Amino acid sequence: MNGSKGKLYLIPTRLGDNAPLDVLPISIKKIIEAVDDYIVENEKTARLFIKKISSNKPQPSLRISILNKFTEENELPSYLDACLEGKHVGLLSEAGCPAIADPGAEIVKIAHQKGIQVVPLVGPSSILLALMSSGMNGQNFAFNGYLPIEKSEKKSKLKKLERLSFEQGQAQIFIETPYRNNNMLEDICASLKENTRVCVACDITLPTEYIKTKTVKEWKHITVDLHKRPSIFIIQKD
Repeated sequence: MNGSKGKLYLIPTRLGDNAPLDVLPISIKKIIEAVDDYIVENEKTARLFIKKISSNKPQPSLRISILNKFTEENELPSYLDACLEGKHVGLLSEAGCPAIADPGAEIVKIAHQKGIQVVPLVGPSSILLALMSSGMNGQNFAFNGYLPIEKSEKKSKLKKLERLSFEQGQAQIFIETPYRNNNMLEDICASLKENTRVCVACDITLPTEYIKTKTVKEWKHITVDLHKRPSIFIIQKD
């Protein structure tokens, strides 16, 4: 560790609109009160989160860099200039943990290249919380991100993941755009074998939390509305 450089703090956020300190440790508040330089996906929601965590922190003192799909790759190294000047920087996810299913991974990569200490902070990850509560293999699992949108390609991918889960004893985790969640569950039921287990974990940590693991056969007789509700899907064929 080079003492003249600031640190890059990976700051988790809540998964929905609940009180931040209901799901985040007090250490998050301490770091936010000490850091003025942030890398975020959305400035408005990031400022709101910071204000909820530390209502007395002066907003004009915040220096915010935007990292999203419109950010040019050649801009990213400059986002860590503050660390090179001895200031700490906070990498803030839009929901959950930075750099996990999140564009922040590239910033972390650059931090390592520049010899900047990376400090991950404790907070909720919907992926891990879903796996914990699924009853599936927590020692051998894979996160696959988004599956193809086109129906036949999606069906082929689902069957491939089912086969992998059986051959390797591996839980297969994936996500969908929230407004397509209901279609995803329908496609799972139409594509996979009836004895394959499927976990649907929705609205994790929120009052409306819904987590169930059933076989495909059982899911065909369950009615649940997942529309626009953040969800994680996990499959495993034993």
